[in-house]
Amino acid sequence: MRRVPVSSISNLRPARLLLGCALFPVVSSCWAQAQANPGDTVQVIGTRAPTALNRMVADVVVIDRDRIRATSADSLEDLLRREGGIQLSRNGGPGQSASVMIRGSAASNTLVLIDGVRIGSATLGQTDLAAISLAQVERIEIMRGPGSSLYGADAIGGVVNIVTRRGDGAPYVSGNIAGGNHRSGEAYAAVSGSDERVDYALSLSGETSDGASAVLPGDLFGIHNPDDDGLSRYGLQLAGGFSWQKGQRIGLSYSASRLRSQFDSAEFPPPNFLPDASPDFRNRLTTQLTTLEYQGVLSPEWTNLLRASYQTDQLRSGANLVSTYDTTRRQLTAQTTWAPTAQHQVVAAVDLLTESIHSSDYQAPERDNTGLIVGYTGRFGAQKLQADLRWDHNSVYDNQTTGKLGWGMDVAPGWSVRAVAGTAFRAPTFNDLYFPNFGVTTLLPERSRSIEAGVNYQAEQTSLSATAYYNKVSDLIGFQPDPSQCPPGLDFGCAGNTSRALLQGLTMQGLQQWDRFQFTLALDWLNAKDRDTDQTLNRRAANQQTFAVDWNEGPWQLGGTVLRVSQRPDAGVLLPAYALLNLNARWRFERFWQIEARLQNAFDRDYQPARDYQDIGRQFWIGLRYDGRGL
Repeated sequence: MRRVPVSSISNLRPARLLLGCALFPVVSSCWAQAQANPGDTVQVIGTRAPTALNRMVADVVVIDRDRIRATSADSLEDLLRREGGIQLSRNGGPGQSASVMIRGSAASNTLVLIDGVRIGSATLGQTDLAAISLAQVERIEIMRGPGSSLYGADAIGGVVNIVTRRGDGAPYVSGNIAGGNHRSGEAYAAVSGSDERVDYALSLSGETSDGASAVLPGDLFGIHNPDDDGLSRYGLQLAGGFSWQKGQRIGLSYSASRLRSQFDSAEFPPPNFLPDASPDFRNRLTTQLTTLEYQGVLSPEWTNLLRASYQTDQLRSGANLVSTYDTTRRQLTAQTTWAPTAQHQVVAAVDLLTESIHSSDYQAPERDNTGLIVGYTGRFGAQKLQADLRWDHNSVYDNQTTGKLGWGMDVAPGWSVRAVAGTAFRAPTFNDLYFPNFGVTTLLPERSRSIEAGVNYQAEQTSLSATAYYNKVSDLIGFQPDPSQCPPGLDFGCAGNTSRALLQGLTMQGLQQWDRFQFTLALDWLNAKDRDTDQTLNRRAANQQTFAVDWNEGPWQLGGTVLRVSQRPDAGVLLPAYALLNLNARWRFERFWQIEARLQNAFDRDYQPARDYQDIGRQFWIGLRYDGRGL
């Protein structure tokens, strides 16, 4: 594999220079900027504005383009779960409904952004990552821990920001084509570039596979269908910008993804209303995002950002009877950053959000949210300080005030310690509030209070980090089976604030460069309990480990990754532990051309990603890649 800089794995040392960023940009297209001094590396997700990492205390990790291109992961969600503190929940193999859980929080407690803009379904309350192809992604930033003080609702576990490509430099063309078993194929093509005033980027991606049956025979609900559950996934990105002078840019971007996937389920036709699993069930999910933004430098101390976006998430799901769930979001952000000195920065912002839904099952009023944010980061010698405060006013649920306070200190050459305390919340979904015979309009948001402490070590060939966290979540939204606790007319139960949770654990990550070898390790221990029953929360593994070895010699790059997931409860059973081995190899036979091969689940291990669901099994890919800048 291509050798990855130590800094790209470290919690607090994301690396890789993104060219073409304007002076002091405050936009998602410039999320990280590497410089000669690692302490000067700049990131955005932890503060909403470019901030030198030697002043940061947030738990941030960056997956750059080289790591994405070199991975053996079969999907975006599979790539994410190889990072510390992240577990995967998926109803089958690639293309099936998938979500990630950060630090043991539910999928609905992970906020997903594309280029800094909220995406996902307002009815289901989460983002289906299966709809997003890895080929669409330029880089990924992850903030583990409470994020509501910066980004508002649904950031109890953390925030994932998916950054798409922007043009920089001379015209640049890249692409790949690959095929594999299960009649699988994928292709990607992109062109980008810029001059002094104009930048542009265009990319297209596609992937198809016949897949395998998503559900095992003899499942709990009798929905197994022996047919293959395949997928097709397509993506498009367009982005362009105009800079009429240095530090002044206006940009327009459009991204779209379309997922068509088969799944196993059942209908209950009359007259006997028994489950019938024979129909061909399909999900048809289309997501679109259009963003217009202005970035401007007023002076060396002041920078501004204005961004307007329009996002739709359209799901058609079913067989003979098809249900529709459509989300529309209109978002507006105005942000200013004041940096009076190189060591101090203040960010102030206003976020306006309007959400509306259309469903074949019910209608609901739209809801509006206004968020006011102020944040400070500063450095005082060896000491670091970060403080964020946000107030949200929503037209449907209660006003929410969230905050975060962090402290850090450099204690020795390469060594630093940090501590963070914060609050966060998750908003009730439209289904929670309005779904017929279930929704309750008086539901409270879920709330969390968390603390964490960490230590980091950074040297030329070594990177280590460890973080311990403790998070108490209250007013969890779930099914209330007692009709006496429901509003009149809901005689079979309803949505309710039914439980409390305790999420605590330890995450460790490390990287060691040795000659032409690179070793990476991620270890997680998690205790995720219902505080009322003391039972482990469903689909949470008590421990998970990832170990990878990469070797690079001239035109050859070889790598292997082992992922082990421990036992975890799900729907009344204890799913067994499993371990997967993934391999990849690359041979650069010419400066711009490379042959690639990857083998996922090399030992064809049978395992259940969720109860009664199965993965696709062993899968082999071989392909050809072209990179106009040289590999």
